[in-house]
Amino acid sequence: MRQMLVCGIDEAGRGPLAGPVCAAAVVLGAEFPAEMLNDSKKLSETARERAAPFIREKARAWGLGWASHTEIDEINILQATLLAMRRAFDSMLKKFWNCAANEFNAEAGSVIIDGLYTPELPVRCEALVRADAKVPAVMAASILAKTARDNEMRRLALIYPQYKYEKHKGYPTKEHRELIARFGPSPIQRRTFNFSV
Repeated sequence: MRQMLVCGIDEAGRGPLAGPVCAAAVVLGAEFPAEMLNDSKKLSETARERAAPFIREKARAWGLGWASHTEIDEINILQATLLAMRRAFDSMLKKFWNCAANEFNAEAGSVIIDGLYTPELPVRCEALVRADAKVPAVMAASILAKTARDNEMRRLALIYPQYKYEKHKGYPTKEHRELIARFGPSPIQRRTFNFSV
């Protein structure tokens, strides 16, 4: 009998005042050493950066999805997050299975999302609060989403150095708010968020 697998999906970047939101979808095989995983927020940046390439190499499948700061302003952060999750799932299918979702359903069974809401996917989805601390595939997705978004914010810091995105990654720190007040909103600012000091 074919083993039923679980796809875990999580996001990074709902809270920042600037930049995109990123989601990751991950399917782990039974042989994956789940004891090395944890919620990305509980790992140091060094530990996350060390774990991410291992996950990409050893996972059965993985994919990333993004929603831009413009999309966040247009459809709100919840809908943009769900959009990024759908894109991550689609990316995973195309990259590793090159198949329709019904084939994934027969192969992998179900999708577990960290949080309260599920994106519209043509497979069975379950929302689970704190899944990023309970379900290994979601922990892995949490790490991939967080490291990918942090790297993107470091890249954007080279384009907009005055905002110091490499330090705060767009989150609403005191320094970030003060830099917005000094220089004005950056080109990647989420205009629908309150960024006043």
